Amino acid sequence: MSEPDEKTDEGPEVAAEGAEADPTAESKTAKIATDPRLLAAAKAIRKALPGDSSFGDDPLSTAGEKSSQQLGRRLSEATAERPSVLREAGLTALQVWDAIGQGAGRIPVKADLTILFTDLVEFSNWSMKAGDAAAVDLLRKVSQAIEPPVSENMGKVVKRLGDGMMAVFADPSDALAAVNEAQSRLEAVEVSGYRPMLRAGMHVGRPERVGDDYFGVDVNIAARVAEAATGGEVLATEKVVDELGDSVKAKRKRMFRAKGVPTETKVFSIRID
Repeated sequence: MSEPDEKTDEGPEVAAEGAEADPTAESKTAKIATDPRLLAAAKAIRKALPGDSSFGDDPLSTAGEKSSQQLGRRLSEATAERPSVLREAGLTALQVWDAIGQGAGRIPVKADLTILFTDLVEFSNWSMKAGDAAAVDLLRKVSQAIEPPVSENMGKVVKRLGDGMMAVFADPSDALAAVNEAQSRLEAVEVSGYRPMLRAGMHVGRPERVGDDYFGVDVNIAARVAEAATGGEVLATEKVVDELGDSVKAKRKRMFRAKGVPTETKVFSIRID
């Protein structure tokens, strides 16, 4: 009986040889992906689109827990040493996604905003005597009282600052309505004999949004205006008063001076008429 012919299986080897990447093609692709002119064009496109054009280029721009920010951090870390057109394309998509998510709360991405700062009068002195447990209990109750009015009036809490907060609104009338409602709800709060009194400062400007935070001179002005208010008082800069018009009564604070605030800044004590 004859032995079976020895089989040779050349198929996979041939296929493997045919599937080998062309080094020349890979080199051309790499050159295109890192072409300085294309990279510059990609960055220029990012500047023309909504959102932070430096999204993913620094830790601040992707700080936060939104999906766009988490993906931005991962993409940035994975491609930090390899700038390319594909990297820019990915960050561009995330930049716009992040901007759309920000706008979903009715807070414009690149527009004038009303910046609001609040804090509690004499909280530090009281908390030193009352102790940490009482202070934390109070802050929980204050948060429950003053934060809901922000979202209910189309605003966004940017950050909590101990006994205070920073929030932004598209319209100053919404900010004022939120403050008035917050002050009203605080009347029911009392811990260890301390009844918190809210003071607030408002300013209209165009701060720089980086990640979930805002920076710039306009933010500093709003913070300094709030610091000058007394218990139960709302202070606002001239532009806020102008935009609110006849809906408020305003009294000029002629002695207002604050570090980092332009000397020509006019500040008013306001209340709803």
